[in-house]
Amino acid sequence: MKTVRKVKELVRGSAQQDGAGVKLVRVLGRDTVRSFDPFLMLDAFDSTNPDDYTKGFPFHPHRGIETVTYLVSGCIEHQDSMGNKGKITDGACQWMTAGSGIIHQEMPRPARRMLGLQLWINLPQKDKMADPAYRDLRADKIPVVAVDGAEVRVISGSFGQTEGVFQGEYVKTTLLDVTLAAGAEFRLPVAKGNTVFAYILEGTGAFEEGGENIVCKTAVLLGDGDEVCVRAAAGGMRFVLFSAKPLGEDVAWGGPVVMNTREEVRQAFGEIGAGTFIKHKPSGV
Repeated sequence: MKTVRKVKELVRGSAQQDGAGVKLVRVLGRDTVRSFDPFLMLDAFDSTNPDDYTKGFPFHPHRGIETVTYLVSGCIEHQDSMGNKGKITDGACQWMTAGSGIIHQEMPRPARRMLGLQLWINLPQKDKMADPAYRDLRADKIPVVAVDGAEVRVISGSFGQTEGVFQGEYVKTTLLDVTLAAGAEFRLPVAKGNTVFAYILEGTGAFEEGGENIVCKTAVLLGDGDEVCVRAAAGGMRFVLFSAKPLGEDVAWGGPVVMNTREEVRQAFGEIGAGTFIKHKPSGV
């Protein structure tokens, strides 16, 4: 018999400014590192005012993590030290492995509504210095499954027999964008021991059988078990579900660098100052 996961923790986060002055909600951060392992940070943005976000995130470094930027709606222009350049648009996802080091920028453009998330996934100690990589998960390549009042966009991992275009190279990650009609129920088998949480983008719903409805803009951490059960309230709901195996490793976090020891963080910033941070450059450079 399957064990349905129960709500363990609710996190609303706090309004902050980052980059050159982008207004966002930092949902997960330093205070949630242990309970949400391997998910380090989650920033959520939802605005119809371009002044809230168009100053963007000018060039900055990263090491030791992966960043996953998922846009429900909006447009973000990006480029990096590997020579990648492009746009993230409605329904698309950018999955970037910083690994040994990358410098990139993300510059949102004016849109009717900027709605999306950026997630930081910790890299295992053995993969901290992996080669940087960029993956463009275009909206038209993300499978969409409709079943029993639910529409599920499979960004990574799988849903039923449908696999996403990416599985996570270093940390196998399930990432689903789920829209539920009013009163609809969503069930998903998950591996015991995995960290599983959801972030509610819109609407309200219950995340355990017979549970109370939880309002939008909340991260819902679920306890252990082998099944997730969600039921939308009368107005329906939309949430993003995340699942991955925790790393259980030491975390040393210094701004855009996340390593296992403070000495490794100091080394990274020393290399940034000395101009030796980037280990892998575009071909021909």
